Amino acid sequence: MSNITVQFNLDLSVSLIVSSLLAVALIYLLFVFLQPICDVSLAQISDVDRAVAAAKEAFEQGEWGKMNPRDRGRLIYKLADLMEQHQEELATIETIDSGAVYTLALKTHVGMSIQTFRYFAGWCDKIQGSTIPINQARPNRNLTFTKKEPIGVCAIVIPWNYPLMMLAWKTAACLAAGNTVVLKPAQVTPLTALKFAELGTRAGLPKGVINILPGSGAVVGQRLSDHPDVRKLGFTGSTEIGKQIMKSCAVSNVKKVSLELGGKSPLIIFSDCDMDKAVRMGMSSVFFNKGENCIAAGRLFVEDSIHDQFVKKVVEEVKKMKIGDPLDRSTDHGPQNHKAHLDKLVEYCQIGVKEGATLVCGGKQVKRPGFFFEPTVFTDVQDHMYIAKEESFGPVMIISKFKSGDLDDVLRRANATEYGLASGVFTRDISKALYVSERLDAGTVFVNTYNKTDVASPFGGFKQSGYGKDLGQEALNEYLKTKAVTIEY
Repeated sequence: MSNITVQFNLDLSVSLIVSSLLAVALIYLLFVFLQPICDVSLAQISDVDRAVAAAKEAFEQGEWGKMNPRDRGRLIYKLADLMEQHQEELATIETIDSGAVYTLALKTHVGMSIQTFRYFAGWCDKIQGSTIPINQARPNRNLTFTKKEPIGVCAIVIPWNYPLMMLAWKTAACLAAGNTVVLKPAQVTPLTALKFAELGTRAGLPKGVINILPGSGAVVGQRLSDHPDVRKLGFTGSTEIGKQIMKSCAVSNVKKVSLELGGKSPLIIFSDCDMDKAVRMGMSSVFFNKGENCIAAGRLFVEDSIHDQFVKKVVEEVKKMKIGDPLDRSTDHGPQNHKAHLDKLVEYCQIGVKEGATLVCGGKQVKRPGFFFEPTVFTDVQDHMYIAKEESFGPVMIISKFKSGDLDDVLRRANATEYGLASGVFTRDISKALYVSERLDAGTVFVNTYNKTDVASPFGGFKQSGYGKDLGQEALNEYLKTKAVTIEY
């Protein structure tokens, strides 16, 4: 690896310890002078090959591949316990690295990561096949059964919006199934992944089971997609890159692939909703994690009879949001992850104004040091507009009206997208809620809530939002293969 200033070694010879004083110093550098936090090793193709070889050896010849499933679960439980012991440190690193406000980093980025490892640790000794009755080969008899087996070396490529949580969602299921992992964190947010590797070693996971490769997608991600010894690749990111990964995985060795890609999730708000809750949750659906949220409501459809009231209440609440230092516990809205993304948000809003949408508030960079962007609200958004069709991945609320009582038409408009990651509906009418949830073409439908994900519930999209599942029992199937055995006696 090249350009090594801060080196994270799995033998714990150097560990990342963020004290309160260091945190203050780093945040001062980051948001006042916009200086780099630190330098991190940049993996090259040779590093990828070494990591895959280490993972293959650990799986095929090492202790991990021979380990009793219950003992494997015990190690993963221990890893979760260590993450909990270091949760404040992990949250501080996550805040500094990604810009997430500390309270959210502690509760969601880190908190849900811990829950995920504990949930999948419990699955380790419950992965089982089944017996299957088949036609007997008379006069002899037959017994057929299936076995669920780990795939082997798995590659995981994660995004920058929830660095630790995206690691957990995929890695926990991968390890619980008995695989070894080579993980590439996003190039702009590698730090919690490196701390995680340290904690994995402290937990006693054998050498080669967890391998972290900070680096570029063009080099590390591409090599993992092409590598003949990698048998599974799990990816969260853009649809464009997901398609490239699918192609590379197919051409190289027909790897098993799971993809969680882009979204433009519709949220339909009916006039019979609980207005205060719809406003509160509608704001959360857009501004949660400063809009850097794969299931963010990319477009709100509000029934025309309550449209103006809804917009007024939202704007009033937006004006109350505190924008500032994400380590300040009272901050509601932190900086965007990096400058290139901030610039895209500015351009996105400029396009919306140019096409004729009404910019009610926001739409600009905040005049202060750092990559801060104003929470933004657009109304009068028509179906043909760019901002009605494309994801902002930022704190931009896109509101369109629909005619009262025109249920099927608003469903048609909500489904008129190539994405299908999530969706939502607010109504007091349970029959209407069930009707809408059946017809929304998305992997998740929220009714009278939003962003309510849980480690036990499967998560994944339809259409160009990808395929395969994270979380829940279904996620294990992404990291297992089924073998059928038939015996004659």
